[in-house]
Amino acid sequence: MSNAIFTVPTPTNEPVLTYAPNTPEREAVLAELKRQAATVMDIPLVIGGKEIHTPKKGQCKMPHNHTHTLAEYSLAGPNELKAAIDASLAAKADWAAMPWEHRAAIFLKAADMISGPWRQVLNAATMLGQSKTVYQAEIDSACELADFLRFNVHFAQEIYKNQPISSPGMWNRSEYRPLSGFVVAISPFNFTAIGGNLPCSPAIMGNTVVWKPAGTAVLSNYLIYQILQEAGLPPGVINFVPCSGPDISKYVLTHPEMAGFHFTGSTGVFNGCWKLVGENIANYSNYPRLVGETGGKDFIFAHNTAKVVPLVTAMVRGAFEYQGQKCSAASRAYIPQSLWPQVKELLLAEIQKLRVGDVADLSNFMGAIIDERAYRSIVEYIETAKRSPDAEILCGHYDESQGWFIHPTVILSKTPDFVTMREEIFGPVLTVYVYPDSEFDAAIQSCCTVSPYALTGAIFAQDRHVLADMERRLADAAGNFYINDKPTGAVVGQQPFGGGRASGTNDKAGSVLNLLRWTSPRTIKETFIPAEAVGYPFME
Repeated sequence: MSNAIFTVPTPTNEPVLTYAPNTPEREAVLAELKRQAATVMDIPLVIGGKEIHTPKKGQCKMPHNHTHTLAEYSLAGPNELKAAIDASLAAKADWAAMPWEHRAAIFLKAADMISGPWRQVLNAATMLGQSKTVYQAEIDSACELADFLRFNVHFAQEIYKNQPISSPGMWNRSEYRPLSGFVVAISPFNFTAIGGNLPCSPAIMGNTVVWKPAGTAVLSNYLIYQILQEAGLPPGVINFVPCSGPDISKYVLTHPEMAGFHFTGSTGVFNGCWKLVGENIANYSNYPRLVGETGGKDFIFAHNTAKVVPLVTAMVRGAFEYQGQKCSAASRAYIPQSLWPQVKELLLAEIQKLRVGDVADLSNFMGAIIDERAYRSIVEYIETAKRSPDAEILCGHYDESQGWFIHPTVILSKTPDFVTMREEIFGPVLTVYVYPDSEFDAAIQSCCTVSPYALTGAIFAQDRHVLADMERRLADAAGNFYINDKPTGAVVGQQPFGGGRASGTNDKAGSVLNLLRWTSPRTIKETFIPAEAVGYPFME
């Protein structure tokens, strides 16, 4: 056993490749797209390190070509979910006892595999299966995923180094144990990096995990699992079980040994899971840790001193990159009346330039909506705006003939509380409210209170007094706040991500705060010369 105190490599953010014409990464990803598009992968469950195929199957389709099947995957039922729990519990003791530097090495190796030989494999799977452009895939499945693994290992080290003070004659120590039981990770479709982070962050801290990936992201998420296996992850530490939502709730979330729940998804689903845990609280061995990042109704608020060109750039990128399918996407904008004519003209002109289509065509700015259900939901919001006297559609159309395509849509709302100013849409729909310059205070108040969410927000102004005032008054409106920038694009290690209110528990993915949630600290006091007298001096 080594007696050295090890230090992990200092993490740095993975550089983003450009994919400009004639670059090697561009040629590599185009070749990988062609290869994967010509293949139908058969994806198993992986429980205790063993691949399991079940008769019940799901399919991964291309959103931008919804007749094209990329993969078939096995679905776990009650028996397989029970086996996954058993495998997690069986692997727990050995995994927790493994020296932490050996656990860390697995995830550091996986990060190098992701940023190296697996880079274009993951990028292509994310592009084809989740309809991301090459840039959106690069910053997600290559850079952010590698960053999560490297920085989380670093954060784990910082936690372990955090020790209490000791008085003379004693030594106080803190150890950071994994939770007692297993952790459930339920990951979303929209970020491959989140798919990897949700099971890996608890595992880095010595926990074992049952991982349910989103059905529409099984392809890229299974590739992450393969990378972890190749990096040396022991069997049973993370168990890969695509399944239905009701089954994970019924058979896993209610299990007495469920110790933690790591979730990214809708507010409604998280509310239901929290309620289920509350109803079963007397049955658990411990109080489960519930960590969730949920919905958003993210805003851009402009003052009349804002510069128009950066403002419009932020509106277009913030609202329409990855089809608005980001929890942080700009979904509502507050524009002063004095700036609106310039903003409107430039906004519509920039949107007119955007190309929408197959993401394998690298000239496209946007791909398709993830699936039919999401497409129908977004279209209904657009149709509601068309029918309402309180709204006007300034641009946008949709077409489902080949893929689930919704083009950039801008709604002009005549009231600050129209439905598309309040409710999460999760699509390429930006609602603009134009406020009279004299009603700045009322508009700020509405921005802060009209929606139950508080995930991200951005403010634009040149007047520093105004910026300071807006930052203060909107303090509770967003967990990630941007000044003169779009409200998207948080980077691991730079902008820890998460929000409050209906947007989640704000445990800040990509920071030491999230890693702390997966530990159960124990304090140890050792006295070198124990007391022998019972009485105290005050008793004399």
